[in-house]
Amino acid sequence: MQRNYFIIGLVIFTFAAISFSTNMIAPLEVPIVKSFRLKGFEAGLLPLCFFIAYLFSIPYAIMLEKWKEKKSMLIAFSFAGLGALLFALSPSYGLALPSFFMIGVGMALLQVVINPLLRVAGGEENFAFWSVVAQIIFGGIAAFTATTSEVVASWVKSGESFFPADIHLPWVGNYWIIASLLLTLALIMFFIKLPKVELKEDEKAGGASVYKTLFSDKKIWVFFFAIFAYVGTEQGVGIKIKDFLMQYHQMSEAQGDTVLFWYWMLLTLGCLLGMILVKLMDSKILLRLFVILAMVSLSFALFGSADVSYYAFMMVGFFLSVMWSISFALGLNSFAANHGAIAGILCTGVIGGAISPFIIGALKDLIGLQFSMCFNFLLLGYILWVSFWAKPLVNNQVISITKLFEKK
Repeated sequence: MQRNYFIIGLVIFTFAAISFSTNMIAPLEVPIVKSFRLKGFEAGLLPLCFFIAYLFSIPYAIMLEKWKEKKSMLIAFSFAGLGALLFALSPSYGLALPSFFMIGVGMALLQVVINPLLRVAGGEENFAFWSVVAQIIFGGIAAFTATTSEVVASWVKSGESFFPADIHLPWVGNYWIIASLLLTLALIMFFIKLPKVELKEDEKAGGASVYKTLFSDKKIWVFFFAIFAYVGTEQGVGIKIKDFLMQYHQMSEAQGDTVLFWYWMLLTLGCLLGMILVKLMDSKILLRLFVILAMVSLSFALFGSADVSYYAFMMVGFFLSVMWSISFALGLNSFAANHGAIAGILCTGVIGGAISPFIIGALKDLIGLQFSMCFNFLLLGYILWVSFWAKPLVNNQVISITKLFEKK
């Protein structure tokens, strides 16, 4: 099939939209908490409502086979866009919860659709390349949400924005942008034609008997909770960085945004380094090393001085970088068949991003944010255990360093 660069661009832009909509939660947590005077438990419900939508990743995959790509993306953009618009029109804590859930449903459904679409539009032989490009875009946009959130708020305060946003809640302007972006993409989807995606037998969602067999296998639960633990840590740290630095080190929101920016940017750059390192060493050893270094960095971030904490939080992002891809690959490579169904189950583990911030927020009310964030050590410890326990059927291919320098 001839490569369809328009569709490739659309998919990459969709990854950017997903990242912008998803990762806006972190920089806006502090202003949302201040505006609505929320307790830690109440603040934790916001990411919970968003990420709990990923619990339905398997039904989404089944629906995709019936609805096909265009209809699924049109529904996803429209539903999420209306959710953002609902909150933008009437910002309140009561509406934030259903709004965040609606946005989360749309993002989760899009995640199910766009990967096979990218494979077809870009060609199977180029799928790995375009996947990496998409991941870099996702991480880069996540980093820039930390800065754009404040820029938009300042724009609304100036009275020059064309959004009917309350100047007393200037951060709501970000949800006007999200609503506009998603609804515009829904309109584009209505008019364009997408290539037909033929799923391989191994990529299909599978029937009830497949899931019954997989759910009875201990391995699937081990890797499900590995993904759960990774996303739980990624969000459990990222969402609380600004709050922590402001509360314990009296830093400004702008300083918190800077740290959050580099947290995501180093996570993205770490993915590039990880692509090289995974060719030079066993992926389980690489995972083990990065988990240990992430735990060390988090220790310095939580219990170090202001200067140490400032940079240590950034390094946590860097060392988290390889955990998603390696954990996912170890999970898929531990099974000989049904990889489509397995991928759906593993993607459901994204709900860790819902549960972890909720637990941390609830514990914050009891023991304070510093010690509640220690919950992340339990999640990282689990991933460390998986790095020893995993016995994949296929190991990553490693290039011998000595052979690289051998004369031909």
